Amino acid sequence: EGTLYRNGADWQYPSKRNDDIFIDGEGMFHMFRFEQGVVSYRSRWVRTDRFKAQEKARRQLFGRYRNPFTNDPEAAGVDMGTANTTAMFHAGHLYALKESDHPYEMDPDTLETIGRTDMNGQITSTCFTAHPKVDPITNELLAFAYQARGDGTKDIVFYVFDAEGKKTNEVWFEMPYAACVHDFAVTDEWVVFPFFPLITDMDVVKAGGPFYQWNPDQETHIALVPRNGDARDIRWFKGPATSAGHMLNAVRDGNKVHLDLCLYEGNCFPFFPTPHGETTPPVPPFLTRITMDLERNDGGFEKERLLNVSCEMPRTDDRYQGRPYRYGYMICYRSADGSSATGRLDMETGELETWSPGPGDSVQECQFVPRTPDAAEGDGWLLVPVARVSQGRSDLVVLDAQNLAAGPVATIKLPVRVRSTFHGTWVPAETLQSGRYNYKLQAA
Repeated sequence: EGTLYRNGADWQYPSKRNDDIFIDGEGMFHMFRFEQGVVSYRSRWVRTDRFKAQEKARRQLFGRYRNPFTNDPEAAGVDMGTANTTAMFHAGHLYALKESDHPYEMDPDTLETIGRTDMNGQITSTCFTAHPKVDPITNELLAFAYQARGDGTKDIVFYVFDAEGKKTNEVWFEMPYAACVHDFAVTDEWVVFPFFPLITDMDVVKAGGPFYQWNPDQETHIALVPRNGDARDIRWFKGPATSAGHMLNAVRDGNKVHLDLCLYEGNCFPFFPTPHGETTPPVPPFLTRITMDLERNDGGFEKERLLNVSCEMPRTDDRYQGRPYRYGYMICYRSADGSSATGRLDMETGELETWSPGPGDSVQECQFVPRTPDAAEGDGWLLVPVARVSQGRSDLVVLDAQNLAAGPVATIKLPVRVRSTFHGTWVPAETLQSGRYNYKLQAA
């Protein structure tokens, strides 16, 4: 009993450019409500300022991705945020998020857009992350913003909000360069911010160029920020140029911090060129563990590949974010026909179990749902959106998270095609009513 919310990019009007990228469409919010044995589906546009301006003009007004200098004159002064990346539920409120703008609050039942919000003045940055961490055990919200004082700035801020939505900590510091920081990770004591050399050069942006450029001559930097402290105690580590979009988890192990992420040994966004205009070849992402030793004084880190199958969009049982964990779930790419699979990796044994929807069809990011609020880690279901490409429609598949190979426990068959979504969240029915998660960790 509950609701799966998903968010993704779609085009309100056809683009005017031939270099537009798929992450720049308007936000399309989706809802699958599980109620008394029936699943209902609804989708609605997130009615952002950008959406309403284009609705009035009846055409696309915005140019290159995050570049206001390429917009039509009618778009002057309009926030460019698309609210198209994820769904977040915290303290009784549902939000659509995009990292270049403030959140948009949504009605959790109708999906009507309530409006853009700074959470009662508590968001002091110009934008807000699209990868927040809502801890369903403590009901805290951990979040951040990068280029937080405006495009091209090196400012970053980390926020903590309590179960009632009140801000309890705010830490500002500077990045080594004006990076793209799509995701972060947390532990019980530290917050992990990786900085990869996808860098904003405002002179290039003002000349009509791309918002990010890949700088392979720059290093990867990682900041460990005290979860409940301030900027004075930040620890820094660095290594060769790499990149990543998404973190699986982070765990503190004595004086070491492990960051598990889908790492690219190169540019994870090949549609962003180098400063010389060169397009870099695509490189596959592999699940990798980066380890930072707090007792070492050389500022370096170590890397270890955890899985030799290319994968992306990693997720855990949300109750184990920042805590010791055993299972990771991800999209695995291993078929010559281009189809993908949902995978479960046992971090203890290294065993990978997968389920594929079949040739030509593709899975999207999965969502773990515990069988009960206090179920053991991994005891529950995976909700997996599936694109039935050949049939021009979509499914939502329910898998037993402990037995993916057995195939779907249930399949919700949609008569329409649901546009590919990026990320989402599961909200139990009682959480929708109370505004609080009632999850528990099983005693060891």
